[in-house]
Amino acid sequence: MKRPSNPPRRLTAWMLLTVIVQVGDMEAKDRDPFATVRFRMVQQQIQRRGVIDPRVLEAMRRVPRHRFVPEEMAPYAYEDEPLPIGHGQTISQPYIVAYMTEALRLTGGERVLEIGTGSGYQAAILAELAADVYTIEIVKPLAEEAKSILEKLNYKNIHFLCGDGYGGWPSAAPFDAIMVTAAPADVPMPLFDQLREGGRLVLPVGELWQELVLITKKDGKMDRRSLIPVRFVPMTGEAERSK
Repeated sequence: MKRPSNPPRRLTAWMLLTVIVQVGDMEAKDRDPFATVRFRMVQQQIQRRGVIDPRVLEAMRRVPRHRFVPEEMAPYAYEDEPLPIGHGQTISQPYIVAYMTEALRLTGGERVLEIGTGSGYQAAILAELAADVYTIEIVKPLAEEAKSILEKLNYKNIHFLCGDGYGGWPSAAPFDAIMVTAAPADVPMPLFDQLREGGRLVLPVGELWQELVLITKKDGKMDRRSLIPVRFVPMTGEAERSK
């Protein structure tokens, strides 16, 4: 029997997976024109620098960072840098967002306190990973804008407060994890007091020179570990008066 000159190729599992991924990417791109660049951001800026928690990486792929910056800054939303969001504040560099989030070691059932809502982007990432997020912003226009964006994106597990975050949120305490996205001169004790035993607090500390610090509550005491040098806007309000 004569063999066909061009026999049909067998569709291997690897070929099928490739087709599915490509189709999925095209569908995602149709729904969100920033999807491709967001996936590239995660691969090149975050994974390559050592962030490995798969839940954190997936949250960074999922949350539309361009929705949290001024419209004119949207083309730069996935660049490897912080961006201004008005009122002297910034949205943090994507890698720093992922790095700080991974440091909290969230598994899905936690109550998390965030000090410094800012654009709302970090709150969205935390909301993808925890049961409830309590976020405080001292600048009223930023607090209102972030709340509006997060509600439009249909986040139901974020609780908002406009006020000075130095004293935390006592009525909602204790928290399994706390993140601070502005730099006090030292660790605010009210925040440590609101941390559950075994809980983790990550924050930038310092004035001219800052370092990212991880605090773990062990037997009611502060176990402190320095992580990396950083540069954040200073924490205002009571933090300034407590220097």
